[in-house]
Amino acid sequence: QQYSLYPHLSVFDNLAFPLRSPARRFPEEAVRRRVEEVARMVRIDHKLDNRSTKLSGGEMQRVAIGRALVRKPAIYLMDEPLSSLDAKLRADLRLELKRIQSELGATMLYVTHDQIEAMTLATKIAVMRDGEVQQFGTPAEIYNNPTNIFVADFMGSPAMNLIPAKIDGNGSGLSVVLDRESRQP
Repeated sequence: QQYSLYPHLSVFDNLAFPLRSPARRFPEEAVRRRVEEVARMVRIDHKLDNRSTKLSGGEMQRVAIGRALVRKPAIYLMDEPLSSLDAKLRADLRLELKRIQSELGATMLYVTHDQIEAMTLATKIAVMRDGEVQQFGTPAEIYNNPTNIFVADFMGSPAMNLIPAKIDGNGSGLSVVLDRESRQP
């Protein structure tokens, strides 16, 4: 697990680090207020004096997310921020991220391979395969009207069984003809 935290710094100083860069030069009182605000937002305010080495995995992840939030960028880029966490903690932090996104009213570009995460957090989803967008839309549009078999299989829950077949139309109606040549053993 890599959270890009400075182990020799406190949680407060890890959160304040982006605000103290020579390029920004915020007054120390403004830094303190912003760090405390973000620490409350990510629910880590009770740990501000702790060193990052004394935190649990979930707490370290909250600090790492807080470091991104503290700068107030126009857009947040998050590349699988929950992927290294266990299932329970991932579910908890997913709800926290949704709450934070709502509080901030912020745009987030969020990369994940976890379909549940995408469906839970996103207002719009781009499903990609081999670097190409297969479908772009709301979670409901993608789930209810997938544009191709890849999207249907990737986003479908529960998992789908795909059976190669052809629709055959004759004078009395339609029939489904199984494609026995494409059968999987």
